[in-house]
Amino acid sequence: MRIIAKSTLVAYYTKNPQSKAALEDWYEKTKEAEWKCFADIKQTFNSVDSVGNKRYVFNIKGNDYRLVVLIKFMVSHVLIRFVGSHSEYNKITDIQHI
Repeated sequence: MRIIAKSTLVAYYTKNPQSKAALEDWYEKTKEAEWKCFADIKQTFNSVDSVGNKRYVFNIKGNDYRLVVLIKFMVSHVLIRFVGSHSEYNKITDIQHI
C-alpha cells in the first residue's frame, strides 16, 4: 500500500516519542500489505474498525493511540487523516469527514 503521508506520523512521534515504535510498526506492515478489502486489513490488524466513508481506525500501542486513515483499495492508497491519543480521538465529532 502507498501511505500518504508518513511525515504526519513522524511529526506525531517526534512530539510523542513513546509512540514511535508502534507507529513505525504499523507503517512497515501497512507498506508491505496488499489489501483489497476490510477483511484483508483485519488479517493484518485484528483490532481495526471500519467507521464508514472509507475510514478505518487502528488501535496503536495497546489502544494508547488511535490512527484514522482513509483507504482507497482500487489504487492501493492509505491517506492518514488523524493520529493522536485515545482522549484526543474521543473529541472527534464527525469521524466520517476528517
